[in-house]
Amino acid sequence: MRVLIAEDDEVLADGLSRSLRAGGYAVDRVTSGTEADLALSTQSYDLLILDLGLPKLPGLEVLKRLRGRNESLPVLILTAADSVEQRVRGLDLGADDFMAKPFALSELEARVRALVRRRMGSSSTQVRYGPMVYDQLGRSVYMNDHLLELSAREVGLLEILLQRIGRLVSKEQIVDHLCEWGEEISHNAIEVYMHRLRKKLEGGGVRIATVRGLGYCLERLPEADGS
Repeated sequence: MRVLIAEDDEVLADGLSRSLRAGGYAVDRVTSGTEADLALSTQSYDLLILDLGLPKLPGLEVLKRLRGRNESLPVLILTAADSVEQRVRGLDLGADDFMAKPFALSELEARVRALVRRRMGSSSTQVRYGPMVYDQLGRSVYMNDHLLELSAREVGLLEILLQRIGRLVSKEQIVDHLCEWGEEISHNAIEVYMHRLRKKLEGGGVRIATVRGLGYCLERLPEADGS
């Protein structure tokens, strides 16, 4: 999961980045509205954390432009505690949630998880696909009630596939949603990670299918559906 933090308070942005990275997210940071608008226009993200008091381009304008491009990206806005009018305008422009400063990092993390669950089509902290269960709180994966030993990178790959059930996911999309700025992963490396993950899912009723030249997708095997 890749998150963009648009926040000009260096201390707050650093704290948010550290917290989310510890939770397994890839995080990019910008400090102005113009940088945020450019990043959102050219990069792919799973969540935007948007301060409304950004310099150069107000956060509300960033949000307005984002929704004007018909982007459904979840947006969590950050506002001053007394800015009720801004919060109302932000929600009316398409923000999904808001937090008033100051706030506890633990609460922000919980709201981020809730928005990610909503994007994955689940209100539960557990995402089920056939005999596989992904626990978003612990970033743990169970197959037929047995815990799978997955690396952080393998869990990240599985998250991307679970978000796009029924659709092919290209290597380019995987890189876009798995990597931060300055972090490079080759297509060959993606193949290696995918091979390792595929091996660990073997025999459990869920597999990773490959369509050569197009990408990957998760599939349930017939026996896993009882057919």
